[in-house]
Order: sequence, then structure tokens, then C-alpha cells
Amino acid sequence: MDGRKEQWSSKLGFILSSAGAAIGLGAIWKFPYVTGMSGGGAFFLIFIAFTLLIGLPMLISEFIIGRGAGKEAISAYRKLAPNTNWVWVGRLGVIGCFLLLSFYSVAGGWVLIYSALSVPGMLITDATNYPDLFGSIISNPMITLLGLALFLLINVIVLSFGIQNGIEKANKYLMPLLFIFFIILVVRSLTLEGAMEGVRFFLTPNFENITSEAILYALGQSFFALAVGFSCMVTYSSYLDQNVSLPSSASWVALMNIFVSMLAGLAIFPAVFSFGLEPAEGPGLLFIVLPTVFSQMPFGELFLSLFLLLFLFATLTSSFSLLEIIVSAFTAKGTRSRKAVSLTSGLIVFIAGIPAALSFSALADFQIFGKTVFDATDYLVSNILLPIGCLFISLFIVHKMDKELVKQEFLLAGNFPNALYSAWRWLMKWIVPIGIIIVFINLIRG
Repeated sequence: MDGRKEQWSSKLGFILSSAGAAIGLGAIWKFPYVTGMSGGGAFFLIFIAFTLLIGLPMLISEFIIGRGAGKEAISAYRKLAPNTNWVWVGRLGVIGCFLLLSFYSVAGGWVLIYSALSVPGMLITDATNYPDLFGSIISNPMITLLGLALFLLINVIVLSFGIQNGIEKANKYLMPLLFIFFIILVVRSLTLEGAMEGVRFFLTPNFENITSEAILYALGQSFFALAVGFSCMVTYSSYLDQNVSLPSSASWVALMNIFVSMLAGLAIFPAVFSFGLEPAEGPGLLFIVLPTVFSQMPFGELFLSLFLLLFLFATLTSSFSLLEIIVSAFTAKGTRSRKAVSLTSGLIVFIAGIPAALSFSALADFQIFGKTVFDATDYLVSNILLPIGCLFISLFIVHKMDKELVKQEFLLAGNFPNALYSAWRWLMKWIVPIGIIIVFINLIRG
């Protein structure tokens, strides 16, 4: 491991932390409303296919780069392709994660605030107007900045303890709790009157409702959902021992992500259909539709609190990986304290996140190409930087990285036939880059 001081203590810790990085806003917030807008079951089926054919090979690639180099993102590309411009793939990852975290933490702050308000008697009342409540929260500068600060403070505290005692330990508690809370919510949702209509919508493929736009959404979601593109997983896998199979670990992460997406659908759609609401609500699904749903069921406050807590857990486990790639880049030489770098990084991200936090209040009239700062940053990261990062990583793993090292890392600690390696390499050479280019063109046009 090239003398790296820190490692994951176990394969389980690595898988849970990688799954935590992948399972976040995309799986629990974006996936359900995109599924609702794209026709339900058929979209879910296409999403699964793309996740296995595009997202999973990309995830394996990042794992191979990280462990093959034994370095965090920037140093990994510098070591594997010395004296070349490929180091900019790692730098792009750090910049992309910084920008992503600056607005992601704003949304994380909203979830944190809603979680606090969901204490029984504070969020669900007969007089609550949920669209107005959401609007009043995101338009209040003090509340949004406080949420942003507290969310980042949690991240800084966890990362300051390091890989094993910080990120890994947090994920070992948060990820099992996330699954337990989800299963409780799914059981409650499925027992509602009329719930089966929502289950049929979500799990019955009806390809008549599928449009070319929905297929492209599913394609894009397949690599967004696994946290690939910004080399977060390069950094995570650089802490991994040689006795762990990378394809096997990546497969577990992909399957856990698909499972969480399924749980999210089974928790949300039966409840939405049970109360006659629209599944294609868009981003308001979490903060407006779901409180409305829970307010109409027995013990609704309790179940809403559980949902918001699990959503907070998922948002945090993803943000750990975003901040870690930044922290690891500045502690790589071992001359800086992890605690000091974590605190400094968190403070800089907070300052950078202030314009996004004020996008719906003091800076509501400030537009960049017709978008608020929050939306413009989201567009830049999700529609431009992330697909570019994915494309360069797919080109690097096939055309630049040493082929023998790639094959060695792929086959290490796993009883896989050479045919599986050949199939993965073929996907990375042809299918993955073509898929990324298609998504990129579609996102830019959109």
C-alpha cells in the first residue's frame, strides 16, 4: 500500500462506506421523483440494467485505479501516468467534489432542519401548509446558514477521526440503521389502504409510458447513483488491502444501491397512491408530498421522523466521501494534520456554500444563465463536470493505465475467469464511453 498510514479495518467496512458514499440524495430523493415522472416500473427496470452495464464497470475502474496506485485521487493519476496531464482527472475530482459539496450541504442542512422539526408536535399539525413551510425554511437566511454550518460540522468531526475511527465507524452504525428504518417504513407503507396500486406502478413494467427522455434519465442516473466520476472511489479504494476482490466489492455496492432504490420506491409510492397524490411531484416529493402523506396516517409524526433520519444518514454518508477526497488531497504528503485540514476544508466549503444557501432569499434575484446560484452550481457539477470526469476515467483505465496492473487488480483475491475480465474491459472500451457521451450531449441540450 506504498506506506499509506490508514486502511479500512475490514472488507465490510469498505463496502458499507462505499455504499454509503453512493447512497444519498440520488437514491432516496432524486430516484423516486424521476421514476414517478418517467412511468414507474419500466424506468426502474431500465435503471437496473444500466447500473449493471455502465455504473458497475465504472465503479470497478475507480477501485482499480485507487488500489493500483495506493494513493488518493490526485497522487494516483500522477503515479500511474507520471509527467502527463492525466493528473488533471484527479484535480477535476477534487474541484468537482468541492463544488458539489458546497450545494449538497445546503440540501443536507434542509434535511437536518426538517429532522429537528419532526420532533413530535413540531412539524405535522392541522394548520401546517407544507409548500409554505418548505418555502419559509429555504427563504430564511439564518435557518439555511445554520443548517449548512451544522451539517458541515458533523462532517468535519467524523473526518477528523480518520478512516477507521471516523468514516468507517460512522458508516458501520449509520448504514445498518438506514436499512432498518427503511424496512420499517416499507412495512408501514404497504399496510395502507390502496397501497398495492403504488406497488404496481413502481414494479410493473409498462413500456408504453417510456420515452427516449426517460431512457436517458435512467442512463444518467446509473452512474450518478454509484458516486463515480469524481474519483471519490479512487480515494476510498486507496485505503484497501490486497486481499479484497474489487469486482466482488463493487458488485455488493451496486446491489445495495439498487436495493435501497427499491426500498425508497416501496416506501414512497404506496403511500403516495394511498392518499391520491401525484407520484411525479418532482423535488418537492420529499419536503412537501411526504409530510402531507404522513400527516394523514396514524403515528405519522413518528414515521416521518424515521424517514427524515434515514434520509439524513444517507446524505451524511455521501458527504463524507466528498469531503474525504478534498482532505486526503491536502494530507497526502503527511505534513499536515488531518484534524486541521478537515476543519479548514469544512470552513472553506461553508464559505463557498453561502451563495447557494442564500439562493432562495437574499440572492434570489441573482441569476447565472437564468438559474439561481444553487441551480447553476448543480447544473455545472451534474451536467458538465461529472460526465466529463466519467469519460476521462473510462479512457484512462483502457488506454493509459498499465494493462497488466489493471488485470492484476481486477483478478486479485477473486476466482474470476479471464472471460469476465475481458467482458468488463470490452464494456469499458465501448459501451461505457458511448453511454457517457450520449448522456452528456442530452444533458447539455437540456
